[in-house]
Amino acid sequence: MRSNQAKVTVLAIQHVLAMYAGAVIVPIIVGSSLGMTSKQLTYLVSVDIFMSGLATLLQVWKNKFFGIGLPIVLGCTFTAVAPMIAIGKQFGVSAIYGAIIASGLFVVIISQFFSKLVRFFPPVVTGSVVTIIGITLIPVAMNNMAGGTGSKDFGSISNIVMAFGTLLVIIVLQRFSEGFIRSISILIGLVLGAVAAAFAGKVSFAPVSEASWVHIVQPLYFGTPSFEWSSIVTMILVAIVSLVESTGVYFALGDITKKQLDENDLARGYRAEGLAVMFGGIFNSFPYTAFSQNVGLVQLSGMKSKTVMYLVAAFLMIFGTIPKLGALATIIPASVLGGAMVAMFGMVIASGIKMLSRVDFSKNENLFIIACSVGIGLGVTVVPNMFSHLPNNIQLLTSNGIVAGSFTAILLNAFFHLVPSKEKAKIKEPGTQVS
Repeated sequence: MRSNQAKVTVLAIQHVLAMYAGAVIVPIIVGSSLGMTSKQLTYLVSVDIFMSGLATLLQVWKNKFFGIGLPIVLGCTFTAVAPMIAIGKQFGVSAIYGAIIASGLFVVIISQFFSKLVRFFPPVVTGSVVTIIGITLIPVAMNNMAGGTGSKDFGSISNIVMAFGTLLVIIVLQRFSEGFIRSISILIGLVLGAVAAAFAGKVSFAPVSEASWVHIVQPLYFGTPSFEWSSIVTMILVAIVSLVESTGVYFALGDITKKQLDENDLARGYRAEGLAVMFGGIFNSFPYTAFSQNVGLVQLSGMKSKTVMYLVAAFLMIFGTIPKLGALATIIPASVLGGAMVAMFGMVIASGIKMLSRVDFSKNENLFIIACSVGIGLGVTVVPNMFSHLPNNIQLLTSNGIVAGSFTAILLNAFFHLVPSKEKAKIKEPGTQVS
């Protein structure tokens, strides 16, 4: 009995470590980009860890209303990083959380019908969107590799060495390790990079010493949410892409656990994610989605029990109430983060390309959808002032590469595949054959 409990505990810790880097790096990137203080960053990281635990609990706990009941770990989605930064810079932090709450409510409302809407988001759309997201995030990574925008030592040799050193550690671990060690290669790279930076005198432990040992997560920490329609549309797009990604995770885990999923299971899963996103907005955290890296651990360990995931949720919620743990994540130098970001954001691009591999490239319309959506997404990212003469509310939709590219992909897919063409509209006459 004790050996089984020990195994469950070890597996739970493995799951926490596997998702930890992905969980903490989003608040660090967003908070740093919006100029938050070390105290605010510490809270942001801590509450994100806590809410990841709550989101996981909502998904694992199966009941009539929410929860798919599979061994799933939820964490904040990288898909939301660039849109949240854009919203925060234009409308302020309050608009980020207003948009997150609204998008979560949208997911809850459409959860029962989303499986019927999936035809609007085939691989040619989702693959293009995820590829665009990865491409638009790379400049953030490169700026951090150089030391962070506005830093006094931007582009210094020491920053470049630490950034590429961190990236090299991750690459070596990916090449020569396997199983669990490979799954936490990002976390190991960040830790070793931070240790090297500390020896070089580039790490300040002041945020850790100033942080308290225990705090209570509080709602609306950054003030009352504000609701801007363009921000809400942006985050709804992010939520839809996350649902499509999560659907793949659901089916992968359904296959591993030998569970046949039906529409009601999917609806409960979507509803759990919507609730998690709403709670994220209320407690000033982020949108949540199923973490695919933890699926690999379920496969590798062979442990399919939900007990492990309940323990994961408990660990995350406990860690989230200890600000000193959150503060540790905030002292990682920008250059070290940048090295890890290149790998992580590059994997987002690779995931998009993987989705696109399921597209029929013999059809010219699919090539055209990808060409225009990725082209516009990248173009708007490089030249964001192209639409500077439009009204401010519309500019958020047109000056954000992810949103502009996503809309292009969705509209072109509808135009080419859902609008009846002249040939398809022909009425079959007697004695004739329509191919």
